[in-house]
Amino acid sequence: MAATQSTYYHSPVGLLKISGTDEYISEVTFHDTTQKAEGNKKHIPPMLINCVEQLIQYFNGERRIFDLPLNQPGTPFQQEIWNYLAAIPYGKTISYLELARRTGDTKATRAVANANGKNNIAIIIPCHRVIGSNRDLVGYAGGLWRKKWLLELEAKVAHGVQTLF
Repeated sequence: MAATQSTYYHSPVGLLKISGTDEYISEVTFHDTTQKAEGNKKHIPPMLINCVEQLIQYFNGERRIFDLPLNQPGTPFQQEIWNYLAAIPYGKTISYLELARRTGDTKATRAVANANGKNNIAIIIPCHRVIGSNRDLVGYAGGLWRKKWLLELEAKVAHGVQTLF
């Protein structure tokens, strides 16, 4: 089994750490610190290069769907939630309550929010598309300013809308 490697991408919303192997992506996370952002310069797996290229296309408004194999460990419930997240269309949002409804249990809103927060493949598994029932921006591991930025980018590209919030 190939060892996980990492690289960094200076995106429009800050430093992203991208980890994975030759076969899959396992992490895309935000980093606010000005840590070393070199990663492994000797050999970056083609899968990580492909991920960076697709993220660049996304930020340029040229990509709405990512085409990458993903591997993120989690409980069966977390996997279920992440699959629901991946199915939220580009430029659309749903509420935590709606996400809980999709699991069949409207009382599972907190569990859904917790699983959403455990997603370590930001942007590609679009947890930023989940908002509060009253349309407020709530809960985002990368910070609410990033959530707002990503949603506004998608709204602008998908609908020509300048400001969503």
